[in-house]
Amino acid sequence: MSNFITNILTFFQEMGYLGIALGLMIEIIPSELVLGFGGYLIGTGAINFWGALLAGVIGGTFAQLFLYWAGYFGGRPFLLKYGKYIFIKETQIDAAEQWFEKYGVGVVFTARFIPIVRHAISIPAGIAKMSFVKFTVYTIAAMIPWTILFLLLGNMLGENWSQIKHIAQPIILPIIIVSVIGAMIYTIWKRKQEPPIVIVSKRK
Repeated sequence: MSNFITNILTFFQEMGYLGIALGLMIEIIPSELVLGFGGYLIGTGAINFWGALLAGVIGGTFAQLFLYWAGYFGGRPFLLKYGKYIFIKETQIDAAEQWFEKYGVGVVFTARFIPIVRHAISIPAGIAKMSFVKFTVYTIAAMIPWTILFLLLGNMLGENWSQIKHIAQPIILPIIIVSVIGAMIYTIWKRKQEPPIVIVSKRK
């Protein structure tokens, strides 16, 4: 792990729960590492699990709300111009838009567990003017299990917490598969709820 990441995490450590929230909020380093480090701190007794969980959910949710608002008020041109400053690439935006268009608003929850689109899915949600309340509920619902998973893994790994991304891969893969299947099922269900299109013919 680079000295830059180590220094950032050390800085966050000094702030306790606020450091975890900020680490997820500003996305300088991957959320897996921030939460893994948080799990390690739980093991040392520096913080407790419930406080870390609350900080992680709040920080992760606000990180997505920033992107949602950027899409809502700035639109795609704004993100293409300034996205690089918040580590969002055009390829991520394109992939997220395709997922959102294909699977609808439910993907805001399922996409949280899928690489590439995980961080950028909030952008098309904002551009599409998705309900703020619904977006926030879906985001929190996804952040809770994500935060719990990596806090527990970080706690379990102890001083080896920095290896968390490698250790988590076999766990994340089935979650990704379930998320994709869930998105497909949601799409099919939503389409069945739509009223049939009735074509009225005009007689001369």
